[in-house]
Amino acid sequence: MAEDLVLESCNLECESNNQNHMTADMGSQQLVVRRGQSFTITLHFAGRGYEEGVDRLTLNVETGPCPIESSGTKSHFPVSDALQESAWSAVVDHQDGTSLSLLIYSPPDARIGRYTLTLEASTGYQGTSFRLGEFILLFNPWCPDDSVFLEYEDQRCEFVLTQQGLIYQGSLKFIVPTAWNFGQFEDEIVDICLQLLDTNPKFLRDQNRDCSRRNNPVYIGRVVSAMVNCNDDQGVLAGRWDNKYEDGVSPMSWIGSVDILRRWRKYGCQPVRYGQCWVFAAVACTVLRCLGIPTRVVTNYNSAHDTNSNLVIDRYLDEMGNLQKTSKDTIWNYHCWVESWMTRPDLPPGCDGWQALDPTPQEKSEGAYCCGPAPVKAIKEGELKLKKYDIPFVFAEVNADMVYWVLQKDGSRKKTIHSSIVGKNMSTKSVGKDTREDITHNYKYPEGSDQEREVFAKAELQKSYLTEEEKGVSIKIKVSEGMNNGCDFDVFAVISNNTETERLCRLMFCARTASYSGVMGPECGMKDLLNVILLPHAEKTVPLRILYEKYGSCLTQDNMIKLVALLFEYQTGDIVLGVRDIYIKNPDIKIRVLGEPMQKRKLVAELTLTNPLSTPLCGCEFTLEGAGLTQGQKTQELASPVEPGQEAKVRVDLTPQLSGLHKLVVNFESDKLKGVKGYRNVIVAPLPK
Repeated sequence: MAEDLVLESCNLECESNNQNHMTADMGSQQLVVRRGQSFTITLHFAGRGYEEGVDRLTLNVETGPCPIESSGTKSHFPVSDALQESAWSAVVDHQDGTSLSLLIYSPPDARIGRYTLTLEASTGYQGTSFRLGEFILLFNPWCPDDSVFLEYEDQRCEFVLTQQGLIYQGSLKFIVPTAWNFGQFEDEIVDICLQLLDTNPKFLRDQNRDCSRRNNPVYIGRVVSAMVNCNDDQGVLAGRWDNKYEDGVSPMSWIGSVDILRRWRKYGCQPVRYGQCWVFAAVACTVLRCLGIPTRVVTNYNSAHDTNSNLVIDRYLDEMGNLQKTSKDTIWNYHCWVESWMTRPDLPPGCDGWQALDPTPQEKSEGAYCCGPAPVKAIKEGELKLKKYDIPFVFAEVNADMVYWVLQKDGSRKKTIHSSIVGKNMSTKSVGKDTREDITHNYKYPEGSDQEREVFAKAELQKSYLTEEEKGVSIKIKVSEGMNNGCDFDVFAVISNNTETERLCRLMFCARTASYSGVMGPECGMKDLLNVILLPHAEKTVPLRILYEKYGSCLTQDNMIKLVALLFEYQTGDIVLGVRDIYIKNPDIKIRVLGEPMQKRKLVAELTLTNPLSTPLCGCEFTLEGAGLTQGQKTQELASPVEPGQEAKVRVDLTPQLSGLHKLVVNFESDKLKGVKGYRNVIVAPLPK
């Protein structure tokens, strides 16, 4: 009788497996593979090699604290003649003396997570168990049978593999791309993402049930949406919107997700202070891409937050144009969430594809602060009766009607004439290039089209439309060039009389600093004209000068000013409203790369910013990140103040670790200028062979 097989060592072939499974950028210290795709391990036996027909080899994989076969968290399977497509299986790849290579296959609906792998080798009636090691299993967008399968390679590259991207901020009329380092393959991140799953309340309540559901991207997406905020769990980020960030980090200062996730883990899963919508969305994008779910950040301009589900946002102004806090409904200048790509077998046909997930804590969904996944196709079609998940809330964000009321001195209120502005210029980064893709058409039909009317009828929403002719007297706000931080500039109320008769009006034209979430700050410009004469079919332009000495000290880090023009018609009693949000542009950061970028060779980046203000900048520092370009964050402080018109300049050493195209993402902070962003693409050549 043959002697027992004795395992001497096991090679998990991390480098080649990770390369084949598109996880090589995570390094080769641990095995990270994708489900629905085979991977290779090599067994080295002592004494004698494996003999087919004599030795029986059985593998065991387990994930989670209480692995059970019926829950899909444990599988016991023999080394057999052929791989199975729907179950864990293994075959002999090749044999060389006492070395044996096995191909191990995971089913395309396997639970993701960290697994232990053991081998049972038996000869005759005797058997011995050997622990082979651990591996991490992720979703697989390259596998046609995986529920996150994405057909086109350029999209898989963009939405799964790309570690840097652009997030769109600014305002409807001045869209600003901001670079972000997602860094989903950087050191520790995959371990932190799995720890995030193991910290979620559903896992803490029922570990077996939670782990058994980790084969489903719908479930994982919902968990991640809840865990990125900390409102009712040990989530990653605390939100704050009041411009008071002294006990943490301003949301505008972050330039990547990696530092946030590492801080969360380092300090015992305590929430990191502070985030706002684009930070929540960016961190969720990092986690979901890391786990293998194709994901992108999207921005909705003039985004509605409908608290009472009536699809109408009521705003109240006093007669001076000041916003009054009499409604919980709000309009944000922009709002960011993520879309993740997956099938929806839990919903009727037609709901596969992009799903909206919103980790910013706004409203509770099934008892937790999360939102989605809501099928984008269902949002477009007005399928508000579908229960899974939060479709009416996202529908309102892009479609709600907006009504402004003016509160009169006698206590009455008067509805203004104002065209709807909700859900505009919905933006995401284009595939493979640094340009903006407008995806508004994915969420809604063209305004005024028959299809849009059908959707609103289905959603039981009456949408108000006003043409220029119906308005009688109309008002628009126009702006000038050069709305730069530190400068004075003009804005204009352009009034049109579309009637046959002369009109006499009063014009209130006001400017206030504002946050992107719609909260108003102090006044920084005002004009009150009691007798404005409008000739028939004529246009009148009224300028308003905005002075830096007025807005500079009260500008929030969002760099927003809200312009409100109220026109009171004496003859008809009508009130016509014009509203516009403007973005005050920060100076550019100039980024020069000195030397030829080559893998694992020293490189120098020169960062420069010119002080545009009339006063010195103190406490200046540059922070930079770039997956593949530098390990972690680098911060450079300037010892001396930067005088008006002078340059803040630093040089930073880099050592690129990965070849290919990367983004160097930079943030500048000082006492008076905060959250100034810049980026540069760097192509790193591989080491010569």
